[in-house]
Amino acid sequence: MVTDILRKAVQENASDIFIVAGLPISFCKNGVIIRTGEKRMMPDEVEECVKEIYELAQRDIYYLNENGDDDFSLSVPGLSRFRVSGYKQRGALSAVLRVISFELPDPVKYNIPEKIIKLCEQPNGMVLVTGPAGSGKSSTLACMIDYINKTKDVHIITLEDPIEYLYRHDKSIVSQREVGVDTESYVTGLRAALRQCPQVILLGEMRDFETISIAMTAAETGHLLLSTLHTVGAVNTINRIIDVFPANQQRQITVQLSSVLNAVISQQLLPSIDGGVIPAFEIMTMTPAVRNMVRDGKGHQLDGLIYSNPDEGMISMDESIAELLKNGKITLETAQKYAIHPDRLKLRR
Repeated sequence: MVTDILRKAVQENASDIFIVAGLPISFCKNGVIIRTGEKRMMPDEVEECVKEIYELAQRDIYYLNENGDDDFSLSVPGLSRFRVSGYKQRGALSAVLRVISFELPDPVKYNIPEKIIKLCEQPNGMVLVTGPAGSGKSSTLACMIDYINKTKDVHIITLEDPIEYLYRHDKSIVSQREVGVDTESYVTGLRAALRQCPQVILLGEMRDFETISIAMTAAETGHLLLSTLHTVGAVNTINRIIDVFPANQQRQITVQLSSVLNAVISQQLLPSIDGGVIPAFEIMTMTPAVRNMVRDGKGHQLDGLIYSNPDEGMISMDESIAELLKNGKITLETAQKYAIHPDRLKLRR
């Protein structure tokens, strides 16, 4: 039964699969939830489905029953890979699966500009890809890692929870480690990575101040570190990083961040006129003026600087959205819904 559900989701180009009691099996396609039938799943039917998923993954369901949450990856030969999030809701088992292709994403097909991919060409420092859940951050990072793998003779270490895209060794050596399977935690894996001669580290997510602190140290000591945050916009990203630290450390972290950060890419997926989705990107590169602003705690002024410096490779989210609107890719309603300052967007038309 589960294999049939997974196959149908892949055939219909769904991004996510919802197996939840009280509802029919549902797919997320282009940001819209679609129910696949009228029959509501009973708790015992959902439990059977979840057990089948665990059997396919050859994973013990004990952890989910004990803790109420479990994340892991699943490969179905000849079909696709899936990122599974098992959880309990109102005492019943449930699962949401993200569909991940065996093939690495093509930046042209995913509308990711070349200038974003090439932000990973610097030998050290930190590049952050930010945005809400489901905005395509993993795909953007996968394109960067694939680009490095094909063009540089380096050791790349990825730390993910769970592993999403799979890489083959090309010019680079790629070591992929999954939290909970290959290493105890992001912190443990990141500390160990610094002893494993990496030139590039992909950190799936910067979750807490300890992880962020070690990540910044890695970027400061000659490594290129790529990671994500669930923030929209460079200003919010800077503030989120600083705010996770105790007040007495924030000044030191601000100075350190201003020196190690290379770029912040913020992205959203917008409904396109052709019925699909298309990304809008904000790009902030660390020019001397940006570094000074971050170091001096003037992050609130960054929006204006990004807007006024397109020649430095920067673009604001609203400018990116306005460009999509101008090119007929999205509707005015969509542009106003996703713009950071919809009133300013109106004035620019």
